[in-house]
Amino acid sequence: MKQILAIDYGKARCGIAATDDMQIIASALDTVATASLIDFLKKYFSENQVEAIVVGLPTDLKGNMSEIETSILTFIEKFKAEFPGVEVHRLDERFTSKMASFFISQSGKNKKQREQKGLIDKVSATIILQNFLEQRTR
Repeated sequence: MKQILAIDYGKARCGIAATDDMQIIASALDTVATASLIDFLKKYFSENQVEAIVVGLPTDLKGNMSEIETSILTFIEKFKAEFPGVEVHRLDERFTSKMASFFISQSGKNKKQREQKGLIDKVSATIILQNFLEQRTR
């Protein structure tokens, strides 16, 4: 099997998570500057087999799209042009940052470590990916 990646897309940086080759476990992979995301993915895809990506769908409590959605849609268009054989899925990402902050605080990290935005982004991507895997098996 091939891996699945999740991207927690942000204006400045993106958290990235990946499955194992059996698509059972989601693990935090990296945090990448948004401007370098396509280059990161080119390198990653040249070294790993990836069948799909899951990109967070940023909605508020009322179901309205966040303003970052326009940037995400532009990214997805570029991604599809660059990697036409890789499926793109979307998944509601409501509360993932809050959940990530909670899980990080429970892990015993000190306050300075917990406040690292890159760590929150990676953990958020992992939550998105784990939720995707769980929904797929239902």
